[in-house]
Amino acid sequence: MERKTALVTGASRGIGKAIAQELARKGYDLFLTCHKKESMLLDTKHMLEETFGISCRMYCFSVCDEESLAKMFTDIPYLDVLVNNAGISRIGLLTDMSYAQWQEVINTNLGSCFLTCKYAVPEMIRRKKGKIINISSVWGNVGASMEVAYSASKGGVNAFTKALAKELAPSNIQVNAVACGLIADTDMNAQLNAEELQALVDEIPADRAGRAEDVAQLVGMLCGEDSGYLVGQVITLDGGWT
Repeated sequence: MERKTALVTGASRGIGKAIAQELARKGYDLFLTCHKKESMLLDTKHMLEETFGISCRMYCFSVCDEESLAKMFTDIPYLDVLVNNAGISRIGLLTDMSYAQWQEVINTNLGSCFLTCKYAVPEMIRRKKGKIINISSVWGNVGASMEVAYSASKGGVNAFTKALAKELAPSNIQVNAVACGLIADTDMNAQLNAEELQALVDEIPADRAGRAEDVAQLVGMLCGEDSGYLVGQVITLDGGWT
């Protein structure tokens, strides 16, 4: 029986790690990437293999590095699931940001989706099946002051998701995105102190911040065989916040 496979980018911690664990629990053999946290990803790899009995290969490079990404894909015979999770943010005024910093955010958050799909999609088309799930943000829907580059990149991810979904749906490949709200256990929100975090939680009808596991569970649902008619959707997961 053919093994199920998945690639998760940015999987060393936070949302990516939780997604990797959810897919391992479902029996997927995994390909995981990180940029700098190689020792953390190695710990995750060992934990997943020992706990769930799956195969896990790890790679450490920038998701904007096409040469390294192409080399990784020579190890991947096919993918059932691609999860584009890797992302960065820069908080500050637009006028204080250099063009190089702008490009870094756009390339990491949006350009990486183009690159992974460019290499994953041909085999998915040949096999006439596949799931592509892009991890986005509510700021891609409504924008955030002091996070213009991040908001623009995630808005791009949302449009990328909808357009690619229409392109690939005839080949039985479903492309969707998850627009996350406040997810407390991530590096992006680690700079918030307890008072700042509580002020945000007070605005959320569900009366709590999201957890990485909440995102992972939704991704797991989107990978299911019964989600074949869910195409081109940006699903907001924010406890009713926005």
